Amino acid sequence: MQLTNFMKKSRSLAFTLIELLVVISIIGILAALALPAITNALTKGQMTQTLSNMKQLHLATQSMALDGVTTGDTNLAWPGSMASVTWSSWATNIVPAYLGTNDFAKLLSAPGVTRGSGIAVNTASPSAVKVYPVTEEMDGSYLFLTTANYTYNTALTGTNKPYADKGFVVFRKGGDGAILLKNQATSTNLVGIASNMTPLQ
Repeated sequence: MQLTNFMKKSRSLAFTLIELLVVISIIGILAALALPAITNALTKGQMTQTLSNMKQLHLATQSMALDGVTTGDTNLAWPGSMASVTWSSWATNIVPAYLGTNDFAKLLSAPGVTRGSGIAVNTASPSAVKVYPVTEEMDGSYLFLTTANYTYNTALTGTNKPYADKGFVVFRKGGDGAILLKNQATSTNLVGIASNMTPLQ
């Protein structure tokens, strides 16, 4: 009698196969719903890191430009005010005086774009960051840095690294930056001014 009662109780407490499959299905649906939110949060965190990296690049360039004003050395300037307005001119003067080689490479990297340790930018040593040739005379609303997936006043595409069409990061000469969404790519009043500038090469 006691054994029969125990077996009845244990049967009523156990999951049937159907109930177990329903629970597994519900967990799968909840995970599928949560995945985009988790992915977006991860991307936002990575963009925040890129914004912080841009701040460091801005500070190094600003320090170099201030040293140039103090000493009169035209090699130490904002990229657009240098004698040679090129990526390698800017990078050669930043490294190693203001940033170490390894730090420079880290600041120019982002998910999917690992920057090599060399100064030049090419397919073997890509950069996650574009540098615009701002000059001493330009005000703070001009673009200084953007992520490589962004082209001024152009909609984002789903393939450009580092962030494809999930969003992009901008940093202006004045020292303020922002993480912007894909639908803000053509909003030049939010992005800043860069109408006649092409990124350094």
